Amino acid sequence: MKLKKRFPLTRTEKWKYVMPTNEDYEILKKVKQLEKLKLTKEEKNVVWLIKTQLERNWRKYLLQALNKFLKKYGKK
Repeated sequence: MKLKKRFPLTRTEKWKYVMPTNEDYEILKKVKQLEKLKLTKEEKNVVWLIKTQLERNWRKYLLQALNKFLKKYGKK
């Protein structure tokens, strides 16, 4: 894999996100670009969920999203 130039992370980003690969930097860069756009609520939710996957405890957010759907449809 060809190395790309990584951009500097803020102190908060360094603490919050696991960034071991160039793809992680590319994901964060694109998420930041999308966050500046006028997205629908659904699109914002998808971008948020994608961003959470860079965090150390990413499974927590997947479980929250799954539980939300199960609650919506009356399942536990």
